[in-house]
Amino acid sequence: MDDEWLWYGGRMCLDFVNTLRDRWKTSPRETLREPDDLVRWLRGVDLLTVRAHGASGSALRSAVALREAIDRAVLCAAGGGLPASADIAAINEASAAAPRPVVQLTVKDGQLESGSAPHAAKDAAGALGLVAQDAIELLLSPEIRRVRICGSERCALRFVDRSPAHNRRWCSMTRCGNRTKVRLHQARSREPRRDGP
Repeated sequence: MDDEWLWYGGRMCLDFVNTLRDRWKTSPRETLREPDDLVRWLRGVDLLTVRAHGASGSALRSAVALREAIDRAVLCAAGGGLPASADIAAINEASAAAPRPVVQLTVKDGQLESGSAPHAAKDAAGALGLVAQDAIELLLSPEIRRVRICGSERCALRFVDRSPAHNRRWCSMTRCGNRTKVRLHQARSREPRRDGP
């Protein structure tokens, strides 16, 4: 499948939310069908160490529950509301499993500074904790007001609108923007012409 993983969200947590496709349909398309799908996605965003263990069925169920809690919380907060306490609890619980960052010293402009090494988890729970932490950062950021749902009636992917005018409509111009424009043009071309009054 050429669009198995899409990276249009602008945030890791939104790319994770976007693993459920076609949310506008009665039966959306799930891309996290098997525990191995979850492992491949987590490795695709470098959240699992090379030696990480595979995921279990319960880890997959936890991942799907976390994904939906993040989606509800983000859409609620983006609309100016407060997320449900159950969604906040689910995100916090997942975040608690994240590995602690490795604090290191760095030298910048002749001064010692604190830095942290990129880290990955040794298991799916820790990796999902890192996704949850990204969701928490987004929920607490002014960027939460820029979360959008793709304007295509056949998409519904979530993304952060970072366009200069804050008027981005599509998850991607090449994916949905062009498709929608072509579809609208074809529909106009099929309409009967009206010549004069």
